[in-house]
Amino acid sequence: MLFNSYAFIFVFLPITFFIYFYLNQKRLTEASKGLLVFSSLFFYSWWNIMYLPIILSSMLFNFIIGNVLNHDEKHHRFSKKSILTFGVVSNIALLVYFKYTDFMIDNCNRLLDTNIPTLDLALPLAISFFTFQQISYLVDSYRQETREYDLLNYALFVTFFPQLIAGPIVHHKEMMPQFSKTRNKVKNYKNIAMGLFIFSMGLFKKVVIADTFSVWATQGFDVATTLNLFEAWATSLSYTFQLYFDFSGYTDMAIGIALLFNIKLPINFNSPYKATDIQDFWRRWHITLSRFLKEYIYIPLGGNRKGEFRTYTNLLATFILGGIWHGAGWTFVFWGFLHGIALVMHRAWSKFGVKLWRWLAWLITFNFINIAWVFFRAKEWGDAIKVLANMFSLDDIVLPTFLASRLHFLPTHGVSFGPLASHLSAGMDVIIWLVIGFIIILLFPNTSNKLQIFKPNIVHMFIFSIAFTISFYKLSGYSEFLYFRF
Repeated sequence: MLFNSYAFIFVFLPITFFIYFYLNQKRLTEASKGLLVFSSLFFYSWWNIMYLPIILSSMLFNFIIGNVLNHDEKHHRFSKKSILTFGVVSNIALLVYFKYTDFMIDNCNRLLDTNIPTLDLALPLAISFFTFQQISYLVDSYRQETREYDLLNYALFVTFFPQLIAGPIVHHKEMMPQFSKTRNKVKNYKNIAMGLFIFSMGLFKKVVIADTFSVWATQGFDVATTLNLFEAWATSLSYTFQLYFDFSGYTDMAIGIALLFNIKLPINFNSPYKATDIQDFWRRWHITLSRFLKEYIYIPLGGNRKGEFRTYTNLLATFILGGIWHGAGWTFVFWGFLHGIALVMHRAWSKFGVKLWRWLAWLITFNFINIAWVFFRAKEWGDAIKVLANMFSLDDIVLPTFLASRLHFLPTHGVSFGPLASHLSAGMDVIIWLVIGFIIILLFPNTSNKLQIFKPNIVHMFIFSIAFTISFYKLSGYSEFLYFRF
């Protein structure tokens, strides 16, 4: 079941909402929690009920390990550190088995010239997200930052459906107190208005903007065998905007849905394409993942406490692991490596104290991000090279005939001159949408700003109505969120 589907918007969400608050009104608090857990598991199982035993067994295992970590160490046969290590390794092993086994077999076959058959494992939905979330819970339990002895509460923490499939990756301590507050068990009409408004904005981002860009991104990466310079840039920029509006749209929808239940999820995006350096980008993009990588990988590796060289290696290792987490492929590894190298270079550059013009810093940062996304999107190395090579090639470009006398040297570099009407008409739509994309990411307020300034007035009601109505007419096709694949 997708957030952008008729079944979710008009059946699942309203039924869950009204029954949840009805049970709370009757002071059946445990029953209301049970309803949310049952609804969330139903939502998760909608794609394939075979996924259900995996998340249930993972949840039960981590609940038991967390409880052991929360008790006094003198009652244990093993040290808390050993128990934590066992818990974390078990979670990673589950993730590795489903997500990386076939990748390792393929590489083993290539390296050793063997013919080991792949297992062709179906990747369980959201396994990366609920695994990371539960690892953070175990580490927090080890640090005595959380205590949870109620399986129902823990199940709600893991499965709460707005953030189950693609995050945000939340901490137990920032979620469960909200479910315990008495005032959150009563309908809050301001939260309902704000939730519906933010949901409609996210829905619009996904089905109107992201899905429009997806057509050109798919055409360039997966269909076209050759691209000229304009087509290659249109392809890369289309994916750059598709990914942003798809994932930030999902996050807005998750935040909006959670607000209906009086739950505030953490902000996951803060205008990342406005970033003027790569460190700034990672403070704005997928914020809860950046937080996880920092708190549970970078800092435990030593962070910046052990000298410059060790800091650089820690940064590189953290982002290579972040790339691997996103997908089982060398293109993901290389994408993580590129971002790790960029962060190392940024840190080294900052030592000189040289400041670039803000517009130039933004231009360099945005173009690096755009180029790096090519590897993130490409299914194979060849697809990435096809796009990148043509982003910096003049082959197959057609310019108006009247420019031939002034630019007579260009044909030696692959440029030709001739009628341009057909090329312009074919590319005008993508040019218009790219301009719209830049205007939105650079000039419009983000979700965090909207939440701060929101008031249930006629203006916001009008925007909600327009956004929802347009989105409603775009719901006809099946369109999965990109991060569901990770």
